[in-house]
Amino acid sequence: MDLIYALDLAGTFVFAISGTITAAEKRFDPFGAAVIALVTAVGGGTLRDLLIGATPVGWLKDTNYLLLIVLAVPVTWLMKKFILRLRRTMFLFDTIGIGLFTIMGLQKTLDAGLSPAIAIVMGTVSAVFGGVVRDTLCNEIPLIFRREIYATACLTGGGLYLLLRQMSVNHDPAMVTAIGFVILIRSLAVRYHWSLPALK
Repeated sequence: MDLIYALDLAGTFVFAISGTITAAEKRFDPFGAAVIALVTAVGGGTLRDLLIGATPVGWLKDTNYLLLIVLAVPVTWLMKKFILRLRRTMFLFDTIGIGLFTIMGLQKTLDAGLSPAIAIVMGTVSAVFGGVVRDTLCNEIPLIFRREIYATACLTGGGLYLLLRQMSVNHDPAMVTAIGFVILIRSLAVRYHWSLPALK
């Protein structure tokens, strides 16, 4: 199995677990939890593909994504206490996920012939808009609208990836470096409570 594909599947599974946990905290039934898991895991990529005209969207062409999302619901239900004890590990996987989805979404947009600026935006959409839909459906203020450094980490990671590619760095090293940068920025922001200033 290709490493990028494996990481993409893993990121999808972790995002689906994240969505299911949110649904459980809101006391949704299993069907409601499955819907939240789905939109969390593939909402950003679906929106990106629709905006750039890449249809059918990715998860409709590969049932492995849907199977993992469906599997995430009972796994989370049965192992919720254990998963909650792994919050730090889940945070790490979630952060790796947003880094990976940012760069994959960015590259897919470039492959569609769109500009680098649009590619950075679409990469960020890929990474964070599933969470936006999840939080909206669960009546929460979406994370990217709070002061936390979240989408900003994706934007800067995407910019770094493009810079490295402009410097003729090969795709894989550039991708790993950019994903690592997103992880670093997001982790430091949470650890040291970095945030953007609020508008007043």
